[in-house]
Amino acid sequence: MCFDDKKRMGKFMEIHRVEKDKKRYLPLLLLGDEQESIIDRYLARGEMYVIEDSSPIAVCVVADEGDGVLEIKNLAVAPAFQRKGLGKAMISFVVEKYRGRYRVLQVGTGDSPSTIPFYEACGFTRSHVVPDFFTTHYDHPIYDGGVLLRNMVYLQIIL
Repeated sequence: MCFDDKKRMGKFMEIHRVEKDKKRYLPLLLLGDEQESIIDRYLARGEMYVIEDSSPIAVCVVADEGDGVLEIKNLAVAPAFQRKGLGKAMISFVVEKYRGRYRVLQVGTGDSPSTIPFYEACGFTRSHVVPDFFTTHYDHPIYDGGVLLRNMVYLQIIL
């Protein structure tokens, strides 16, 4: 696990599941996936979890991809709360909640200098790459840290 999330979350409220009106979290979801039509493809079928202070500050959407695979479809933390352990807390929560129910937790992300090291620090290892995913599935170029994203890099943790 990344760490003891209850210690690191400090004053933040607990992680809770959102079952209705998931689109009210769209501004936060768009931080993790900047095209609404792509979010719409997984939001209804995914399970959503949120950390809120006076407003939503972190969100995670996971979806069953079949064959024992659970995928993190969206993980986002509000900019003012980044680098405080909330993203890692979400991952720890998901790993503990779904361990024994799925065999693999995977995440697909751009080959970015900010996201790949984050997931690797949480114990994910590289699995496979889908070439030209971002240039094929998004209606505009996606940049992260000044890097044009082309390929989707999948990482996984064995549950």
